[in-house]
Amino acid sequence: MTFNKIITLAVAAFIGITSVGAQTTKKSSHSDAHRRLLANQAKTSDQIRLVEKNSFIDLIDDIEPEPDIYTEGWNSKRVNPFREADVPNSYTLNVAGAAMPVGHSSIRVTSNYGYRAKFGRMHKGIDLGIRSNDTIYAAYSGKVRLTSYEAKGYGNYIILRHPNQLETVYGHLNKILVKPDQVVKAGQPIGLGGSTGRSTGPHLHFETRYMGYAINPSAIFDFANKTVHTDTYRFSKSTYTKPRNFAPKRDLAKSETNPYQSADNVASSYTVKSGDTVASIARSYGMSATTLRKLNGMKQTDKIRVGQVLKLKKDI
Repeated sequence: MTFNKIITLAVAAFIGITSVGAQTTKKSSHSDAHRRLLANQAKTSDQIRLVEKNSFIDLIDDIEPEPDIYTEGWNSKRVNPFREADVPNSYTLNVAGAAMPVGHSSIRVTSNYGYRAKFGRMHKGIDLGIRSNDTIYAAYSGKVRLTSYEAKGYGNYIILRHPNQLETVYGHLNKILVKPDQVVKAGQPIGLGGSTGRSTGPHLHFETRYMGYAINPSAIFDFANKTVHTDTYRFSKSTYTKPRNFAPKRDLAKSETNPYQSADNVASSYTVKSGDTVASIARSYGMSATTLRKLNGMKQTDKIRVGQVLKLKKDI
């Protein structure tokens, strides 16, 4: 092989190696750029998905309550699934944004919260007068924890759990219109009222509970004015059975009294309204119809009339 031929092959080899190196460099640079592009695209896609997710959360935020409250006892079939040891001695509840559980222009309380001497037990809710199949409404936004039937008690009933830590109970329904785990809004129809279970006539048995404690609904709701007394309620184990009333004091002998006062703060008289009976008035004040008649010198056959003032105590 001549010297010139050897030089020629060496040059050719050098050129080939340089070309391959250049190609490798170009390919490597392209791959790096491609990887960076894919990484940026992935990051952008993640950001888009995050924005979409956050937008969706914002959209449903006022429909789907926070899931934290739907934990303890959520799958329990008991009205009170809470443990006494977990209940604080006091707690401030936000009770704003309420709706009335019945839709009447004038809400009539037919039986108060409190001890019933006749039956030897506590009445843990308040009874509101309705007609059969009247619409019953959710008092607050929340979620349905339980729908069930109890022949010797609530009849058909619904329990709702609310973001303000309350649970509300609706008893003696003719028909239930919601299902467990369903999200509801305040004022949404949830059932049709009736007289199922242990009941002597159509009415709504309505309870307000905090961690199992049945608070007197009249401590939260001003049924006469169809609103809440205040936007917050301070739960206390020593006062939860007592009602609240911020209405101005009136001459009870000349005006209609508050129809849902507790037994230890009962009114002295009551002015008969349309639809009242001796039995319904007596039930509202925790006494028998016979006792009410005796207080007012009435015979069994005597009728009451609208505007008539009935005594509720012996000392007036």
